[in-house]
Amino acid sequence: MVMAIFPSLPSSQKNTRSVGRGFQSVFLILLTLLMTSGIGARLAYLQIIDGSKLRQRAESNRVRMIPKQPERGNIFDRNGKLLATTRYPHSVYLWPMAHTKPSWPVVGKRLSQILDISEQEMEAKLEQAGANSASLIRIARNVTEAQITALKEYATELTDVEINTEAVRYYPQGRELAHILGYTRELTAEQLKKRKSEGYRLGDVIGQMGVEKAYEKILRGQWGGQQVEVDGAGRPLRVLGEKQAKAGNDLHLSIDIEMQKTAEKALGNRNGAIVALNPNNGEVLAMVSHPTFDPNIFSKQKLSQKDWKTVQGEEHPLVNRALSAFPPASTFKIVTTTAGIESGKFSPNTVLQTYGSLTIGGTRFGEWNHAGFGPLGFVGAMQWSSDTFFYQIGKGVGGHKLIEWTRKYGFGEQTGFEFSTEEAKGLVPDENWKRKVWKIPWTVGDSINMSIGQGALQTTPLQVAVMFAVPANGGYRVQPHLLKDNGDAKRWRKSLNMKPETVKILREGLRKVVSEGTGKALNKPTIPPTAGKSGTAEAWKGRSKQNHAWFGAYAPADKPEIVIVAFAEHSGGGGGSVAAPMILEIMEEYFAHKHPGKYQKK
Repeated sequence: MVMAIFPSLPSSQKNTRSVGRGFQSVFLILLTLLMTSGIGARLAYLQIIDGSKLRQRAESNRVRMIPKQPERGNIFDRNGKLLATTRYPHSVYLWPMAHTKPSWPVVGKRLSQILDISEQEMEAKLEQAGANSASLIRIARNVTEAQITALKEYATELTDVEINTEAVRYYPQGRELAHILGYTRELTAEQLKKRKSEGYRLGDVIGQMGVEKAYEKILRGQWGGQQVEVDGAGRPLRVLGEKQAKAGNDLHLSIDIEMQKTAEKALGNRNGAIVALNPNNGEVLAMVSHPTFDPNIFSKQKLSQKDWKTVQGEEHPLVNRALSAFPPASTFKIVTTTAGIESGKFSPNTVLQTYGSLTIGGTRFGEWNHAGFGPLGFVGAMQWSSDTFFYQIGKGVGGHKLIEWTRKYGFGEQTGFEFSTEEAKGLVPDENWKRKVWKIPWTVGDSINMSIGQGALQTTPLQVAVMFAVPANGGYRVQPHLLKDNGDAKRWRKSLNMKPETVKILREGLRKVVSEGTGKALNKPTIPPTAGKSGTAEAWKGRSKQNHAWFGAYAPADKPEIVIVAFAEHSGGGGGSVAAPMILEIMEEYFAHKHPGKYQKK
């Protein structure tokens, strides 16, 4: 009966505990919901917000770029002769993660033995690139056939090593044009940091000097390469795409390689410089500096001790002396003559007595011949380079007007030549400079020293060539330049607004120097009638006095087409005896070639 009133309960009745069971269920449900929501939110963030970045990372791990360096533009002289080009030696590359693999101790040691590169050096390059770099990393360039053979013999050990050809700069003329062309070299770490935004990468070469540096953007070209799919070990599986590298543009310079070689020969082993330019449009025809160097050595992966000595010697062969500053000496009397006549203080017909010396302001200023030349006008004073004549002009004109014309001729500033980082401004001393450096005011003695190109005045051989171009072209200051421009003179010159009589006096005086004065070395039948001016600058080398020798000249005197300035550093001799014969040698070659039969070289 009892059993009928209370039927059997389900089996769940075995556990009759109910306290806390509702709370536990709710907690579990909430926890599950929270976790699901968190995961969902994270997935949403990864897919929607960060998806693009992550896809790029995944892709970069799977896809690698094998870059192809562009061929650098060729450089030619004005007549189409090749001055700089590209050759294709072999280079050795590693995948960026190579040094992190278990095989690296074997690979690194073997490469070090074959390529003569330390393991540390290789590791440093790979670390700098980073393991996720999309490009192969070059560890050696210009490898020899023997090294290639050795690499192939150990190919089973060197699974992450690749050998490819690479474009490397080559200068067929070697030392002849080192200071003009400059050289290319791998970017330093500092340069890479600055130029990364311009598309430069680790291992890139860049113009470091000369034309290579000045026209880097034109010569460089654009990178190309192959997109390659790789496996988990970084091994290439297939090529996904290819972009052709775009070669750089060629350059045609105003330089005449034959004149350049003649100038190099004329300067010989003397330290100094020679500059030749067209006085009508500023085209630089030759620019020689000695000592020089072979730019091809910078195409090597690593410079030897001997290589470094050739470019880092005590005579500073990397310095372009054509763009370095020195006192111009008596060549500067061109400016003093101009200031004298243009100021109105002296007429073109002025005649002054010259002396063995002059005492001004308690200081004695001597004549170079210690005797004087009697009464002279501007033409005669230029002919004999009379110091005491020009002392009187400098005193009469005054420092302010002399400095004004010095600046008008382009001294104290860069000429506008392409090598802006290499060209010195020189120095035009003035009142402010004197007070700043010496803490004393400008004096008449300063004007007198400056009138003959001495004192603190500093000019470059290129600036002096620009000065000689002014009387040669009838009163225009030209901007020297290296790119051939088909002779468009108006683009490259501006008038100094000189009186016709000033130009006339200058040209007559400079002609007299050669026909009857201190420049008779150029009065030869092997060249047309020539005009010019000598200069001998006082200079000391250590404790011994070793003067600088200058000579500037243009020809033909009546219709000039070439200006040449020769400078011999610490030559010990005078401009007329040391520098003038250099110019003769160049002019003989130039006019014999230009007018065959008319001017016969000796």
